[in-house]
Amino acid sequence: MPEPRRSTIDAGEVERFSALAAEWWNPNGKFRPLHKFNPVRLSYIRDQIATRFGRDPRAARPFEGLRILDIGCGGGLLCEPMARLGADVVGADASETNIEVAKLHAAEGNVSVDYRATTAEDLADAGEKFDVILNMEVVEHVADIDLFVAKCGAMVRPGGIMFVATINRTLKALGLAIIGAEYVLRWLPRGTHQFGRLVRPEELEKALGGAGLTIIDRTGVTYNPLADRWARSKDMDVNYMVLAEKGSV
Repeated sequence: MPEPRRSTIDAGEVERFSALAAEWWNPNGKFRPLHKFNPVRLSYIRDQIATRFGRDPRAARPFEGLRILDIGCGGGLLCEPMARLGADVVGADASETNIEVAKLHAAEGNVSVDYRATTAEDLADAGEKFDVILNMEVVEHVADIDLFVAKCGAMVRPGGIMFVATINRTLKALGLAIIGAEYVLRWLPRGTHQFGRLVRPEELEKALGGAGLTIIDRTGVTYNPLADRWARSKDMDVNYMVLAEKGSV
């Protein structure tokens, strides 16, 4: 008998986020922390893409001609800004419920995004290629990180880039991102993150290297409670983002 096909999908995680799908675009709802976090993600993504592809970030549509994949896109909080900046955007999520919410919101805003209820492995196996992949707050929720990163890496065109944002597996992250955010402040539903599934930078770098990608930039992201906002930081002990590049052939 043939061996069962490996999958990156954790059905429990898909079900968890599907149950919250109606909340995606509510800035004061279950995803309020993500709405607060979004500006720092967007500025980092915009600036790095502009630098790597020689674009003017002040232009009306600086990403015209670039094909971008947002894998694990949820309700489309990153897809829509990327599309408004001119990119050809594919938003993919394993949750059909998330995709339906994303489609509806994009239609209401007259934003063109190619939303698909699919997986990284199915996209990669179909031969899809992208200049940029956004892999944001996803790796800590997949069933097989190495497979997931490998499939994503296979879709990056030579000279293309992939962003990865996740949470470090440290005691500091346990205290702040899980106990603090989920159990004390209740910013997120309990169980959103599991400590054993958080990813250390060196583990992520190894997975990216195996996928043919090299980290070219990294930054921590920290929360300032007095200003009630997130900002880039040298501190990568909790939230962090990395940018990886695939070498040109």
